[in-house]
Amino acid sequence: MRRFRARGNGLSLSVVEWEAEKPRATCLLLHGFMDAAATFDMVAPAIAEAGVRVVAPDLRGFGESDRVSGGGYYHFPDYVADVDALVREHIADGELYVVGHSMGGTVATLFAGARPERVAKLAVLEGLGPPDSEHDLSPLRTRKWLDDLEKGPRNVVMTEDDAMNRLVTAHPRVPREVLATRLPLLATRDAEGKYAWRFDPLHRTTSPMPFFAKVFASFAARVSCPVLYVTGGPLGWRVPDEDARLAAFAHGRHVDIPEAGHMMHWTKPAELSRALVTFFT
Repeated sequence: MRRFRARGNGLSLSVVEWEAEKPRATCLLLHGFMDAAATFDMVAPAIAEAGVRVVAPDLRGFGESDRVSGGGYYHFPDYVADVDALVREHIADGELYVVGHSMGGTVATLFAGARPERVAKLAVLEGLGPPDSEHDLSPLRTRKWLDDLEKGPRNVVMTEDDAMNRLVTAHPRVPREVLATRLPLLATRDAEGKYAWRFDPLHRTTSPMPFFAKVFASFAARVSCPVLYVTGGPLGWRVPDEDARLAAFAHGRHVDIPEAGHMMHWTKPAELSRALVTFFT
């Protein structure tokens, strides 16, 4: 595993790579909200061993990638533009497989819908987008966003125990011993032993842009490659209109990993790796 820097849409992105011997394709892994590329470390090696180079960026404002400045923000089109630039500059040749978890699955679908000719296979790990929104919620979301900006989001400085307790609260179904291995990947530790999350605290603000399922479906309908949808059993995170969103894909199939939950790349990495490698081969 190695890290390198890549230019996104005007920002410098930190990218983790797992090299494969004589790779026949490249797999682009896109992480979810409040996550980071390095936490695919229990899944990516098996993909690389199957002869597929793995590239996983920290999306803008997460991990070690640049944060926006000068009044910028984090919208889905921004992530898609970063991915497009990364693919253009660092995945120029060969087949491209795109895998996205949670928020990363939505980004992956938007990219594959906008560039269908570029993606050979798409795997979405419980990443069909958030619940649908009503149009009349837009003014309320914008007001909440403005209020959040006025307060000025700040990063939290914590003890190790505090940081672990926050992870346990956010991911109650993930074993504590697994979360302990995720903490160094998701937070930095200063000389005094205090921890701070690696993401931009601006992510804590309410996004002013509602999510519309019909827009997502229009992108999904343009995806021309085979699509694998992976769920984590009854403990996973599923949208109420899941069937309708999946129906928008022309070539989709569904694999379930029982008891994996939403963070399947942490809880059932071997099972997820097998599902992905089978899909790729």
